[in-house]
Amino acid sequence: MDEIIVLRYGELYLKGKNRNFFESRLIRNIKYRLRDIPCKLNFYRSRYEVCDFANSDRNKIVNKLKTVFGLHSLSVAYRTETDLDSITDAAIKYVKPGKTFKIKAHRGDKRYPMTSVEIGREVGGRILSKINCEVDLNDPEIVVNVDVRETGCAYVYGDTVKCAGGMPVGTAGRGVLLLSGGIDSPVAGYMMMKRGLEITALHFYSYPYTSELARQKVITLAKKLTEYGGKFKLICVSTTAIQEKIHMNCTDSYMITLLRRTMMKIARKVAEECEAGCIINGESLAQVASQTLSGITVSNETVGGFPVFRPLIGMDKEEIIEISQKIDTYETSILPYEDCCTVFLPDSPATKPTIERAIKEEQKIENLDEMIEEAIKNREVIMIEP
Repeated sequence: MDEIIVLRYGELYLKGKNRNFFESRLIRNIKYRLRDIPCKLNFYRSRYEVCDFANSDRNKIVNKLKTVFGLHSLSVAYRTETDLDSITDAAIKYVKPGKTFKIKAHRGDKRYPMTSVEIGREVGGRILSKINCEVDLNDPEIVVNVDVRETGCAYVYGDTVKCAGGMPVGTAGRGVLLLSGGIDSPVAGYMMMKRGLEITALHFYSYPYTSELARQKVITLAKKLTEYGGKFKLICVSTTAIQEKIHMNCTDSYMITLLRRTMMKIARKVAEECEAGCIINGESLAQVASQTLSGITVSNETVGGFPVFRPLIGMDKEEIIEISQKIDTYETSILPYEDCCTVFLPDSPATKPTIERAIKEEQKIENLDEMIEEAIKNREVIMIEP
């Protein structure tokens, strides 16, 4: 009888002939997450095992694997032979005297000579003969799961831990995430990684108008995202000179619009360089003045037909905050360090900007394209690791 951790995947069941591609990426991600913990990994169709680990590492392994996209659930289990004596010896470890219990059996191996109901009845009867307890099939205090596998072993376990779900990171291409220090953009990155996208993060700053603490805040947020998507690059680009030019030469109400357009132009160029297929941001429709239908349309015009994903577009703030709390980015996001979007903030930003007016405003800025190229050239690249 060995203590192991059983891993189960979810959506991968839906894949057909290319399922091996998704599984191989999931396996790679699992190995990466456990790279610093001595253990052995066994991979079977639809069930994976982590074994040969120290007791002191059990909870660490569970916590690391809970955040691996592509895994549906896991259980700390005993792996036994498939005879009833071995299964009962493992199952009895979960049952306490004076408590009600239920044996929930699953026969994955259809060649096994007993049905699931028969397994549950036989194991339950043996436990009753050894411990002073009662069976309750409707509302038991303890549920013991028995899973007889086609690999010739049985898993016996109590609780099931829910994992992150989704698709393995790296199976859906790469995207450039516009990562600010706010609540929304880390959640947007999380949601797209959940659909299998690898990310490269792009952060804009306006030193000295924004502080080093604001930059460190973004690095901290990026590190929290690595717990779900693994290591990635954080590219930091200064928009100070461009924002000063916008402030000096353009109509106040269009300053945010022009800054957003500049960010999208830079993001498109960065995406092309790192072979990303989309831009990701945390915009939610009508949340702020720049995120109106008109504002989003004017921003999109700068990237042509290049895909821009906005996974939060139909969510309200409470929904976004709930996810940020779940992924542990909320407390960092609300730290009071301003980002570049708050620099030179107009009293009345345009809520219905037009493409024609935005282009006319941009023409007031001498050498804007050259300034954009210079900002990209002077970028800072930070490798963010868990």
